[in-house]
Amino acid sequence: MNYILKDENALYYECGYSSDNALYLKCGSEAYFVTDARYRVEAQEKVRGAKVITTTDLIKSVQKVMKRNKLRKVLFDPKEWSVAAFEKLSVKNCIVFKPMQDFSHKKRIIKSDAELKILSKAAKFGKNAFKILEKEFNHSGFGEDEYGLTYVAKSILSDFGKYDLSFDPIVAINKSAAKPHALPTKSRLRKGDLLLVDAGLKYKRYCSDRTRTVSAKKGFHFDTNQHFKSKKIERAYDAVLKAHDNAIVKARSGMKAKKVDALTRDIISKAGFGRYYVHSTGHGVGLDIHEMPYISSRSDTIIEDGMVYTIEPGIYLPGEFGIRIEDMVAMVNGKAVVL
Repeated sequence: MNYILKDENALYYECGYSSDNALYLKCGSEAYFVTDARYRVEAQEKVRGAKVITTTDLIKSVQKVMKRNKLRKVLFDPKEWSVAAFEKLSVKNCIVFKPMQDFSHKKRIIKSDAELKILSKAAKFGKNAFKILEKEFNHSGFGEDEYGLTYVAKSILSDFGKYDLSFDPIVAINKSAAKPHALPTKSRLRKGDLLLVDAGLKYKRYCSDRTRTVSAKKGFHFDTNQHFKSKKIERAYDAVLKAHDNAIVKARSGMKAKKVDALTRDIISKAGFGRYYVHSTGHGVGLDIHEMPYISSRSDTIIEDGMVYTIEPGIYLPGEFGIRIEDMVAMVNGKAVVL
């Protein structure tokens, strides 16, 4: 199989190294990592299973390799390429470039045992960061606005620069939590507020992802045993937690992803909050924070052992509050195991 990759995580998966200016070309049993001179030393030290080529023009160098190897057809992922870059790659060329969307994601959908161990560590480090974060928020978070709380979350999640973050953390108070991808505001944390935190870190480039929604009483914990003064919030929280737990207990290898989605959606709908569940149940996690499989009501993907994905049902009432509870699971021996 001949294929060309441009995405950094796709490159890393293939050869253990990537840079922000590189291409990976697979020609049957041969492979080439093409980059510029800034990355020559690191590439030569870290790239495995591919010949390193340094050049001032990546696309011209790749074209020469393809011509030398007499390639006639090359797979590529159109999501990785701008129109301008792909036109330059394919112009005046007798090679047929066959689009295959999500090519690398499809290769990576089943995690190896080594990847599962790394993802498990990433998730555990993320959980430990939440424990440190709850202490910090309890100690000095009350009275701080979402900007300040988010800054603290970034510092703690990264262990003050030791780890990269999976994404910018979401720290949302009360009605801000009704926006699934909330940006920070000037809302300040008060005792008894609803507080939603969605955050993750990377370990050896693999992501973690976790969300907790809590009643921010003095001494609160980021666990799922929460109680709220508002009966409406309490009822919504109980529905989300029941949906979260139901999907983890009942998900099985061999199911379609949309069946796993139904394990959360049916419960939330029966509780009367169906219209406020505005996203899918989950997404795959690996080198990218969002990758296959996607656990949605439209997905016919068959769940298999070795897949890693999130279970994150939510209820969002605009202008009032939002609730989400999220954990990463791996399919092991046919069942979902929380990482």
